[in-house]
Amino acid sequence: MKPLLIESWLPIEAIGAESQRERGASSALPPLYFLHVWWARRPLTASRAAILASVLPQWNADFPAHLREKFPNEATYHQWVEFLIGIRGDPVKGRKLVTWAKDKGIKLDFHPYGGAPRAFTVNPSTEDLQTMGDLLEWTWGKRDLSVLDSFAGGGSIPFESLRYGFITYASDLNPVAAVILKATLDYPARFGPALSDEIRKWGRRINEIASDRLSRFFPMPQGERIRRYLWARTVVCPSTGKLIPLSPNWWLSKEGVPFSVHLIVEPEMENVHFEIIRGEEVSRYDPNVGTISRGIARSPWTGETISGDYIKAEAQAGRMAQIIYALSIQTSHGYDFRAPTAIDLEAVHLADLALAESLPRWEANGLLPNESVPVGLKTSELHRYGMSRWVDLFSPRQLLTLLTYYEVFAEIKDDLRRELGEEKSSAVETYIAFILSKCANYNSRLSIWHPLRATMANTFDRHDFGFAWSHGEMTLPNDGFLWAVDQITDAYKGLSKLSNSVQRSFWSANPETARKRLEIHQVSASNLSYLGDNTIEHICLDPPYYDNVQYAELSDFFYVWLKRSVGHLYPEFFRDELTNKDDEAVANPARFKDLTPGPSPKGRGGAGKAKELAEKDYENKMTAAFREMYRVLRPDGSLTVMFTHKRVEAWDTLASALIGAGFAIKASWPVHTESEHSLHQAKKNAARSTILLVCRKRTSPPSPLLEGEGGGG
Repeated sequence: MKPLLIESWLPIEAIGAESQRERGASSALPPLYFLHVWWARRPLTASRAAILASVLPQWNADFPAHLREKFPNEATYHQWVEFLIGIRGDPVKGRKLVTWAKDKGIKLDFHPYGGAPRAFTVNPSTEDLQTMGDLLEWTWGKRDLSVLDSFAGGGSIPFESLRYGFITYASDLNPVAAVILKATLDYPARFGPALSDEIRKWGRRINEIASDRLSRFFPMPQGERIRRYLWARTVVCPSTGKLIPLSPNWWLSKEGVPFSVHLIVEPEMENVHFEIIRGEEVSRYDPNVGTISRGIARSPWTGETISGDYIKAEAQAGRMAQIIYALSIQTSHGYDFRAPTAIDLEAVHLADLALAESLPRWEANGLLPNESVPVGLKTSELHRYGMSRWVDLFSPRQLLTLLTYYEVFAEIKDDLRRELGEEKSSAVETYIAFILSKCANYNSRLSIWHPLRATMANTFDRHDFGFAWSHGEMTLPNDGFLWAVDQITDAYKGLSKLSNSVQRSFWSANPETARKRLEIHQVSASNLSYLGDNTIEHICLDPPYYDNVQYAELSDFFYVWLKRSVGHLYPEFFRDELTNKDDEAVANPARFKDLTPGPSPKGRGGAGKAKELAEKDYENKMTAAFREMYRVLRPDGSLTVMFTHKRVEAWDTLASALIGAGFAIKASWPVHTESEHSLHQAKKNAARSTILLVCRKRTSPPSPLLEGEGGGG
């Protein structure tokens, strides 16, 4: 068994600098990020570095003659590996310069990285792949290595594995992830850039038909281009019976010229009115003072305090409504805002009537996502405010609009299949489903308005279902939907560009051979029955981070829509009503709350006992998954685990699972991958560095599973 490079050396500073650079600008993220929401994706640079360093050998004076000539010493070899990873110039120096300039408030007038491309954009050259193959053959006795990621999620690791020509196995228990893997790993390499024209063409066709049906619900008076509608939830004032708009503040924009809303109430008025305040006039009122704070409201009619219990009771009884308080308008000079008019309110009323008329048809056709929202760790707040079904996460007009687009999509599928054939049409349908997912993500009652950027945030601005008192609504017809079409089309083109000639050459030479080089499975990580014993050279994965992300709970939001749009394409992914939460390898106390009526062994209450059971369940499932990896990994193979967490318990649990499964930890490398400005990192149980744990199989096999252990990823 030859020692591997990652066991003694890894350019962690350069990888960290490039990983942060990769995530430094939201508009320039890798195309995977724009394709479909997935939580906690690993940077591509860190992923490719982990794979390459885990299969390449350490420098050795006994290299074959041609390799000794190319790498006369360790330094030249290390330099070449950095080059193979895609690192050009001095990213560490560039990163320090960027950080310094930000701290000083200085705008650099030159490229801090010396014009070097970002590492993840660099595809390996034919010559470097040939050299890599020679090194692999010397190390492993073969050039064609297999790489497995059984917690593949959003696909960063298997995507990089494919770019370097490895036989790749990607699996995930979550069906939403499985569809993302198909769209990320398979279709871009198989069909190339030309498919983007078909995605755009059919997306625009759907928009044309749906917009014609929906235009009367989104009137544009006097040629206006209304981009967003801003809504506030409402409850009835217990004293006056009049509506109270619930908004934590009245800011519209803090960027450039400030805009805010002034709430107008007079005793003789039947309803509130809204006035748009701009520029210096904003200081006349205080936009920071809204009508609700910390769940407790104040009636603008009487000034009385309204309890959170009253508001929740109204919501659970179905009496919480909503009201438009402002519209965002695109102008030739940027954006503007105005208050709603009678025309706007009449359009909303017409949409309510149209939805009521169409709902029976959509429900009969199976289009309506009326599955119940399970009560879980991240969904309990939805139930507190009366959102017990997935349809409840959308306002009537949002729901009408989305379902109209889904109905049109269903209507054109036969035409699409006749024109493109079975395989291409399946690919195009998948990307159109992602267009629709993006519309739902940016067009729910949890899609809040960001006054700092004067734009909408998506439903998953954070990794939860945080209830929103006010939210935005996109104008989808001929606007928001076309934006989503462009987003998905551009993401596909970017993926196709990064899916280099190595992958496409396999497809052009022999499609059947190419299919054998990539396998995607929707299975538990503890049951890799599609793989034989001792068959995989390298396993690289980014497992669930303990309790950081409840993937199944969150992904139900997309599952209910994808089941209706592409469930017929992937019936094996969409067998269940909702995603599998029982077999998911996360620490989720919500799964055990009904089993823990008494105090815990440590003297804590039921909640503490549920937490302890959740932690033990996570460890058992991770142990079972690592034992399955032990089975499929070659005796001389390597396992590299990426893990990011601040809590000591999470690390203890992971280490116990690895050791209990029969692995020995040979090295660990901290790579600074996380942005400290990320909403998902700030004040969370997440660290700024990803730790790479390098593991090998111990000679003695793992102990048998104990009773009650099992599960998967």
